[in-house]
Amino acid sequence: MRLLLAGGTGLIGGELLRLGLDSGHEITTVGRRPTGMASSEIVSRFDDLPQLPPADAAICTLGTTIGQAGSQEAFRAIDEHAVVSFATSAKEAGVQHFLVVTAVAANPEASVFYSRVKGEAEQRLGKLGFRRLDIIRPGLLLGDRTQRRPIEAILQRVAPVSDLLMRGKWRCYRSVPSESVGQCLLLLATKSEPGVFTHHFDDIMAVLQDSSPVVT
Repeated sequence: MRLLLAGGTGLIGGELLRLGLDSGHEITTVGRRPTGMASSEIVSRFDDLPQLPPADAAICTLGTTIGQAGSQEAFRAIDEHAVVSFATSAKEAGVQHFLVVTAVAANPEASVFYSRVKGEAEQRLGKLGFRRLDIIRPGLLLGDRTQRRPIEAILQRVAPVSDLLMRGKWRCYRSVPSESVGQCLLLLATKSEPGVFTHHFDDIMAVLQDSSPVVT
């Protein structure tokens, strides 16, 4: 497959890039910093993107925190505006399948700013007219980040215990390895059924399970 990837220097994007290249996919990364790994790279600000090449699918794993961004405005610039800018450019390049990672509680009407921005980004993506839109909403991500996130590091350590308590409607908050999310995105990128599909913890696990070889 030919893939466009925004967020290739991040936790999920890095895993996806490694897995995708190992599987023989042609991946063009788009972002402010080069990854040094991709088949080709477009280094650019998201508010001034050049014409993107055609691709079978575009995948966005952009994401930060308000603490890392420095302000709510800077957070929105990345987690909403940059995401939508990349999607718009991909659509203009003829891409009909877009995949994005948001967050488990994304909702444009949420009282929590973080969740509201994620939801508003999803809402705007839904209006761009992609033939297929896959929205992945993971809970706590497990993996080694280059950026320091102390609270997340603590949550990762207690995840094996806290996951056991997350049952019923709370299962969607269970932790998931970043590698699993990357693999899930690659598998979903091969799907052709049109529509808008939202994937939580159990959905991610189902996609991975369906791709596993059957042992007889």
